[in-house]
Amino acid sequence: MTSTLDTIEPANVSSTETEEVHLYETIIEARSNWRLLDWKELYNYRDLLRFLVWREVKVRYAQSAIGIGWAIIQPVFSMIVFTVIFGKLAKVGSDGSPYALFSLSALVPWTYFSNSLVDGTNSLVSEANMLKKVYFPRILMPLSAVFAKLVDFSIAMTLLLILMIFFQTPPTWGVLMIPILILLMMSTAFGLACWLTAFAIQYRDVKHAMNFVVQLLMYAAPVVYPASLIPAKYQMYYALNPMVAVIEGFRSALLGTRPMPWQFIAIGILSSACITLTGILYFNRKERIFADVA
Repeated sequence: MTSTLDTIEPANVSSTETEEVHLYETIIEARSNWRLLDWKELYNYRDLLRFLVWREVKVRYAQSAIGIGWAIIQPVFSMIVFTVIFGKLAKVGSDGSPYALFSLSALVPWTYFSNSLVDGTNSLVSEANMLKKVYFPRILMPLSAVFAKLVDFSIAMTLLLILMIFFQTPPTWGVLMIPILILLMMSTAFGLACWLTAFAIQYRDVKHAMNFVVQLLMYAAPVVYPASLIPAKYQMYYALNPMVAVIEGFRSALLGTRPMPWQFIAIGILSSACITLTGILYFNRKERIFADVA
């Protein structure tokens, strides 16, 4: 019996329709390990980013008796301690402004930076199960921590403005620079978080060392003292810490303690750009092993 399968052709299919079947094709190929952000992919996952940010905010205040009060307690208590120890006892200079305002104007951006850095560093470790179950751009994890802490930052900024009214201290024209300083602060936190979370997913010692590291970094920035205490010949190197530009810029804009530190800001932008770009590159380089070592 002769088979006729070879002679059977699809019915009612025109040549044009046959060509359209092969119009689209999917190519699966390995991506370069050294790459920057894929903006199109991030845009496609924007809803997930919004969800992660909202979850970060909700978890922080869920079942909390004080609620958003925690965003005020941390900088306020630190301000009180610093005012007593450094302002009253140690007599540390405050560039002519009340020490309470002087310290709080630094604590507001510093608290944001330190909390973003800690949460961003722990982001992959705390979501290890999620990494193993579904694909999504892993860089959304530290990025969501950076955006979520803007809620606390906004609340603390409101408190700072109220204290400025109490001390009758009007801001200067430098407030126009505040958005740029906030972007510099966020960029630095994000870049360092990318570096450290990529380390922390492999070496859990990083997670345990973060509180100690953040404490050391605070004294490497002009939080409890003015940058004017640093000898002039070392200030260029000191400004390599981008938070120096952020803190001194905030004080200049809000308190008028000094002229706007353009030199600090220029150096800080270059330093932050280097930290952020290398952090993203290293994070993407290590992304392929995250699910295996989590």
